[in-house]
Amino acid sequence: MAERWWLVVMLLLVPGSSSAWELLSSLPLSLYNLYECGFRADIDAVDCALARNVFGQHLAQELLFKSVKEFIENDNPSKPLVLSLHGWSGTGKTFVSSLLVKHLFKEGSQSRFVHFFSPVLHFPRVQNLEQYKADLKEWIQGNLTACCRSLFVFEEMDKMHSGLIDAIVPFLGTSWVVYGSNYRKAIFLFISNGGGDDINEVALDFWRQRKDREDIRLHHLESAISKAVFSNPKHGFWQSQIISQHLIDVIVPFLPLRPSHVRQCVRTEMVQQGCKTVASRINYFV
Repeated sequence: MAERWWLVVMLLLVPGSSSAWELLSSLPLSLYNLYECGFRADIDAVDCALARNVFGQHLAQELLFKSVKEFIENDNPSKPLVLSLHGWSGTGKTFVSSLLVKHLFKEGSQSRFVHFFSPVLHFPRVQNLEQYKADLKEWIQGNLTACCRSLFVFEEMDKMHSGLIDAIVPFLGTSWVVYGSNYRKAIFLFISNGGGDDINEVALDFWRQRKDREDIRLHHLESAISKAVFSNPKHGFWQSQIISQHLIDVIVPFLPLRPSHVRQCVRTEMVQQGCKTVASRINYFV
């Protein structure tokens, strides 16, 4: 890929040459998207990072890698990629999101085209709901116009005021190609503890029946999670059009971790921090 861009630069310096423009038009993404937006999707790195750093989450690993890979490799997606991550606190939702961001953008979470929203920080007062909705819609549209490959992360959806998130519904469908930008290349991540109890109950049922937790599939969990968040008036997805219009592409469940998974997480982090001696004895401490 690098050699191809050097060829483009050289051809652009040649007076009267049309080859560079022909080459540019043949590329899957524009110069602006790749170099102004800093979008550097490394699918192999995503796969490797999930395999090396995420434990006890076979469903999340499979679903995230498959959906992101298919979306990135599609030069003309029909809609933005919308993922909703569910599970109890401490199961890895935010951590996995950070891995995706790290391997999709050159500057990772520091990229100005990666946006994080916290309801507690950005939308604290319910009496300002209508203003928040207007501001959020304007913010999303402005940033998508600046970079169609923008990534938006909405944290703690279970703490968001009901009705607020519907402000972005127009950006999640199939029709947003305006101002010369293809909004359908954006990625939206929703992170929530909602549905965590249902996920845990399914995992517990498998344990009671002496079934392998690796046999838990999405169809065991998906409908229960959707129902749990859609019918909870305290959840940001309560009666949301995002749910009723089926705008979420993939619901990603995070299972409760077993002690062995926690030990693996701690050991991996300690090794990465250079604490190899203590990490080798982690079974004694945890």
